[in-house]
Amino acid sequence: MKRRHLLAAGLGALAAPAVARADTKFPDRTIRLVVPFPAGGATDVIGRMFADKLTHQLGQTVIVDNKSGAAGSIGAMEVKNAKPDGYTLLMATSSTHAINPTAYVNPPYDPIKDFTAISSVCVNPLVFYANPSLPDTMMELVELMKKNPGKYSYGSAGFGSIVHLAAEYLKRAVGGMDVLHVPYKGGAPAMQDVMAGNVAWSFETFSTLLPLHRAGKLRILAFCHSRRAAIAPEIPTMSEAGVKGYEAYTFNLILGPPGLPQYVLDRLDKASRQAMADPATIKFLEGNAAIPTPDTTPQRTEQFIKDELAKWAPIIRAADVKIS
Repeated sequence: MKRRHLLAAGLGALAAPAVARADTKFPDRTIRLVVPFPAGGATDVIGRMFADKLTHQLGQTVIVDNKSGAAGSIGAMEVKNAKPDGYTLLMATSSTHAINPTAYVNPPYDPIKDFTAISSVCVNPLVFYANPSLPDTMMELVELMKKNPGKYSYGSAGFGSIVHLAAEYLKRAVGGMDVLHVPYKGGAPAMQDVMAGNVAWSFETFSTLLPLHRAGKLRILAFCHSRRAAIAPEIPTMSEAGVKGYEAYTFNLILGPPGLPQYVLDRLDKASRQAMADPATIKFLEGNAAIPTPDTTPQRTEQFIKDELAKWAPIIRAADVKIS
């Protein structure tokens, strides 16, 4: 009996280092970060920056793989179906994890159960902008819309886009406005028609519009976040402009397939937090008008997704957004 106990203890001592060695092997090859949108856009730019930061922290190359289509669902599905070993990650966005799960008639994935939350990177707030001929304060413009029902229109980057939903959210937040929605195939043509006066106003990300605002070709009236943007602190938040509590933004999160082993999740969590603690990361994000989320954890990231789903679902349903 004593010999058996000694043998078991010896095997246990041998097994423990073996487990430890297995746990420290990750990562031992290239990691793929799937960006579910084309190269060159804001998500791609932030994804490439963060891939470089993770490469430095993990000691293995992290490459960006652009898998666009179906409003980000194609890339999200690829990660959902990947082997849960930490070598395939997703740069999730508001489209993939706040809009699509409600907007799709038959959602191709569950935004919580089909992914492992790892890290939050940033939110990228929208700005409200208008043609320069319109009032230069938010509440004066809203009052103009209310006094002229059906006369004005707003542009969006497409039916069901974050810009469309931000406008529908605004209409609810100010007690209703009768304005016509004009969907475009992207934010650029909507912006051109705002400048031309063909539509009155729209939403867009800050980095796209700031040069045009400063040149007087359009007017940014409000920043859709709780605090002002570092690159343009003179522009008020939406709450400061009179629409209390209003926030609308895209976001960037790092997610993995469901069922990531705990030691893999722990390693990715640590690397992500180290990347977000780098002052260069914060400077880069703020320089692109994004709001960094340095206090990231897997638990906070998952709760953030749940909160965004709860926020946008009633707006999506009220706007009758259905993607088949």
